[in-house]
Amino acid sequence: MTDHHGEFDSVTGKSTTGHEWDGIKELNTPLPRWWVISFYLTIIWSIGYWIVYPAWPLISSNTTGLFGYSTRASLGVELANLESVRGEKMVALAAAPLADIEKDPALLALARAKGKTVFGDNCAPCHGSGGAGAKGFPNLNDDDWLWGGTLDQIMQTIQYGARSGHAKAHEGQMLAFGKDGVLKADEIVTVANYVRALSGLPTRKGYDAAKGEKIFAENCVACHGDGGKGNSEMGAPNLTDKIWLYGSDEATLIETISQGRAGVMPAWEGRLDPATIKAMAVYVHSLGGGK
Repeated sequence: MTDHHGEFDSVTGKSTTGHEWDGIKELNTPLPRWWVISFYLTIIWSIGYWIVYPAWPLISSNTTGLFGYSTRASLGVELANLESVRGEKMVALAAAPLADIEKDPALLALARAKGKTVFGDNCAPCHGSGGAGAKGFPNLNDDDWLWGGTLDQIMQTIQYGARSGHAKAHEGQMLAFGKDGVLKADEIVTVANYVRALSGLPTRKGYDAAKGEKIFAENCVACHGDGGKGNSEMGAPNLTDKIWLYGSDEATLIETISQGRAGVMPAWEGRLDPATIKAMAVYVHSLGGGK
């Protein structure tokens, strides 16, 4: 690079800056005045914005700005206004007996709307946005319920959860027959095939049905009942309805019988107010599988 006095460029009709790189001379072409002015105005505007609105992070908070405005505060006001509008209706919802809500069109509409919103915020990550469930998380649209599908039973489950640590939580769980040494590996394979047979699923070649029935009677009937029809008081699923929480293939059943299952449903009492829990119970009940 060479640096010398600027000169006139005959091709462009403009002077140069005096800088040259590998034979290429730099033209002296200033930015348009309007562009420069606009650029400086944006700098001034940004300084004013920093002063007027929240902008700079501090150690544990942020600058609040001269106007004290924030979208969070604005949203809080809007939500408060919404709650004030709903206030009387929510009081009526809280006071109404659970069984009477579905008989009152206005209360039912409010409960479903409120319940749907709360369900989306708190329950959808596990049960899905439409309550269809996933592996290990029950489908709330069918008529298969581990702990019962009546309004009262659904509300109890939402309130206290299952294995949640709450004093009133459901506590039943699937025992680990293999891990605890109750059944041998071949016995687990046999009873897994027996369970598959209860739902009309194919069993492996050479499977001993009589032995499977005997193992089931000695170890599983106490919870799942005669014929494997289940027991909602213990959270023991019906093994004959072809609805499976973790899967029905042989490998999954062997894993379930060997290692046990103890999924957790959180208790929402104390996290959500009673009226909201009631609304969510009504919403879940109305998804299509309530009894």
